[in-house]
Amino acid sequence: MRFDGKTVLVTGVGRRGQVGEAVAAALAAEGARLVLADVALDEANARAAELRTAGADARAYACDLADQTQLTILAAEVSAAYGRLDALVALAGGFAMSGPVAESDPAIWQRQMTINLTTAYLTTRAFLPALRTAGGAIVYFASAAALPGGAVAGMAAYAAAKSGVVALMRAVAADERAYHVRANALAPTSIRTAANLRSMGDQPSYVEREQVAAAVCWLCSAEASAVTGQVIRLG
Repeated sequence: MRFDGKTVLVTGVGRRGQVGEAVAAALAAEGARLVLADVALDEANARAAELRTAGADARAYACDLADQTQLTILAAEVSAAYGRLDALVALAGGFAMSGPVAESDPAIWQRQMTINLTTAYLTTRAFLPALRTAGGAIVYFASAAALPGGAVAGMAAYAAAKSGVVALMRAVAADERAYHVRANALAPTSIRTAANLRSMGDQPSYVEREQVAAAVCWLCSAEASAVTGQVIRLG
């Protein structure tokens, strides 16, 4: 299996039926030791328990990924438990419509920047020392809305935050090349999650969670060892 003996941190693994659940399951099936970090410990514990029932090595941690102090503590705990980190999957985030810019709510702008961009930045900063030790990989989650021609009307806050994630990824890829740390981003269209099905219905153009998980596994693996600084659109 591709990740035997390797430790992977996945952020934002919370509610059942979301992307993180599928990504964690796919990594576990490839032999990864999983560290699941989420602000909601009960949900992260539930996902970790399900993975352990299936035979995986999975542990959950509570962490507000927008809080530098909490991330410093989490990084120390992970380092003490595992010694190194082979991959970071920065899945934490969320979506909200902000409306036309002229009528938009600055609070929504700030919230989208915090949960999508600040969390990715602070998590990266906290775990880069462990990733450097392993020569590891980082997978960020951008969005098709952040790509040229992407639909952005009414969602300036979300699109701007995800565009920031792309810029962060490119900076990390350039900065960390000397340490053999790779960074890439996935930019999916709408994914078939429980939340999206509730809000948008069963439209036929979804990206499947399993497709996202397969792309994450590939980018984290040695098969993608020459790939860094890239944005891969899904859907």
